[in-house]
Amino acid sequence: DKAASARSAGRRVVVHLDLDCFYAQVEMIRNPELRDKPLGVQQKNIVVTCNYEARKRGVKKLMSVRDAKETCPQLTLVNGEDLTPYREMSYKVTELLGEFCPLVERLGFDENFVDITEIVEARLKQVQQSGCCRVCVSGHVYNNQAINLQDATHVSLVIGSQIAEELREAIYARLGLTGCAGVASNKLLSKLVSGTFKPNQQTVLLPESCQDLLRSLEHIQKVPGIGYKTTKRLETLGVRNVCDLQAFPSAVLEKELGVSNAQRIQKLSYGEDDSPVTPSGPPQSFSDEDSFKKCSSEVEVKEKIEELLHNLLDRIDKDGRQPHTVRLTIRQFSSTDKWFNRESRQCPIPPHLIQKFGKESSNVISPLVDILMKLFRKMIDVELPFHLTLLSVCFSNLKDVPSSKKGSIGFYLKQMSPPLGSSKRVREVEDVSQGEGSPSWNQSCNRTATAKTRKLSEEKKSNIKKAGIPNFPFRLFPADIDQEVFRELPEDIKKEILCEK
Repeated sequence: DKAASARSAGRRVVVHLDLDCFYAQVEMIRNPELRDKPLGVQQKNIVVTCNYEARKRGVKKLMSVRDAKETCPQLTLVNGEDLTPYREMSYKVTELLGEFCPLVERLGFDENFVDITEIVEARLKQVQQSGCCRVCVSGHVYNNQAINLQDATHVSLVIGSQIAEELREAIYARLGLTGCAGVASNKLLSKLVSGTFKPNQQTVLLPESCQDLLRSLEHIQKVPGIGYKTTKRLETLGVRNVCDLQAFPSAVLEKELGVSNAQRIQKLSYGEDDSPVTPSGPPQSFSDEDSFKKCSSEVEVKEKIEELLHNLLDRIDKDGRQPHTVRLTIRQFSSTDKWFNRESRQCPIPPHLIQKFGKESSNVISPLVDILMKLFRKMIDVELPFHLTLLSVCFSNLKDVPSSKKGSIGFYLKQMSPPLGSSKRVREVEDVSQGEGSPSWNQSCNRTATAKTRKLSEEKKSNIKKAGIPNFPFRLFPADIDQEVFRELPEDIKKEILCEK
C-alpha cells in the first residue's frame, strides 16, 4: 500500500517557513507609520500583495489598483517595482536560519525549507537523558489528530514543532517579520500544511493525516511539483484531483507522460518526496523582467532593455562576481496562451566587457544593449508587426574574481565554484509551474543556466550525460555560442571569444 509506505518513510523532520504578506511587511518595517493602515504593494496597475488590514476590508492579492481602491478607499499604495529591499530582507532571513541549521533551502523571496532532523535527534536525546516523559506540541496539529507519545515519529514531529516556533520567534525578534510554518516528514508535506492556519501560526502534520491533507486539495495543480503543462495533459486524461491521480492506472500514465515523470507525480500524489533540503548558496543568475500590455517597436524594446540593465548591473556590482552569459526572454501576445509562451536566446558576454563589470558598469550598457538587440532580432522579424507583453534579461554563469568585494548580502553570498550552466542557444516554450523559485522536486524543464544547486564534480559529469551533452575532450568550434549571433559580432570580439575557448 503506497499510503502506508509513505507513512513508514524515515523520521525526517522538515520545516517550511512562509513569511506573511512579505512585501507589505518589508514596507511596514521601512515605514512604521503604515503598520496599522490598510496597505497594498503596487506593481504596474496590480496590487501584488497587501497587509491583513487591507484584506479585512476586502482587498485581495493580484487585484487591479482600480478595483482595490473602489473596495477600500482608505488603501495606501506603495510602489513595489524596485525589488531590492525585498531581496535584501529575504537573504537576511535565510542567513538567520543558517545560524540555527546548515540545511536551509530558499524558495523564492519569502519561503525557506529547513531540515531540522539532526537538531530534533539531539533534542530528543536531551529529553530522554533528563528523564522527562512529556513533550508538548507548539501550534496546531492538522485535523486535531491525537498525539501518541509511544510513537517515535510523533515525538520527533512534536519536537520539530517546538524548534519551528523557535525559528519563527528568532525571525520576529531579529528582523521584525512574522510567518507561518509547516512541520512534516518531507518538503512536499511541510509546504502543503504550512498554510493551514494564517497568519503567524504553524501546523504539524502527523503521518496518519497525510492522505486527508492531499485529498483536501481542490485541484491537481495545487500539488507542488506538478506544473501547468502536466496539469493540462492530466486533465485530458480525466485526472483533476489527487484521488483521480492515485487511482489512475500507472501503465497508462507512463505511456502518456513517460516512465520517470509518471512515477514521480504518482509518488507526489501519495505524499512521497525524498528530495533533500539543499542549501541554496549564492544566486546562480541575476534576472529582471518587465511586463506590459503592448510593446511593438524596436525603440520601445531598446528602452525597456536599458531600464532592466541599470537595475541588474547594480545588483551584480553588489554581488562582486562577473557574469559570462546573457539571455534575453520575450513573451509575444497570444489570445489562447496568455501567460505561458516564452522564447529565449542567449550568448556569451565578450571577455573585454566581462572585465568592466563592477568597475566601469556604466560603460557596458551600450554594448550590452547591442548584443541583446541582436538576440531580439533572432526571435522577432522586425520587418513585420509584433506585439510583446514581456521582456526579461538574465545574467548567468557567474564567476568569482580575485578582487571581488561583497555588498549588502555579501555575508551570506560566500564564494563558491562557478555553477554548471549550459551556455547553448535556447529556443523554448517554458512550462511555468509553481511560480518564482520552483522547488527542487518540480519537474525539470532543462532550462538553460538555472540549475538550483551545485553538485560534486562526479555528479556534474553525470548531469552532462543525462542532458545529452557529449563530454568531448576538445571542441572544433565553441559549442556554447549562438553561431548566428557570433557571425554578426566584430572580428576583434570573435577572435577574443575563440581565444578564450
